[in-house]
Amino acid sequence: MDIFIALADPTRRHIIESLGGNERAFGDIAERYEMSRPAVSQHLKVLREAGLVSVRKDAQRRLYRVNANGLDAMDQWLT
Repeated sequence: MDIFIALADPTRRHIIESLGGNERAFGDIAERYEMSRPAVSQHLKVLREAGLVSVRKDAQRRLYRVNANGLDAMDQWLT
């Protein structure tokens, strides 16, 4: 998935901004949006496939954070 295609959607850009330097559980991310949890999950999947976020399991929770390597690749392209 192309990074710029992933970031073309305002919801996905907002998810990246809301994560910032923090790690957040899926439920914390999903409650910020007035859309179904499957829709939020799909947005996170697109970001993950583009290399912009990473996820790790912690028992029953999935924790998401910004993947700095994905942002570095975008920065290199812009330079």
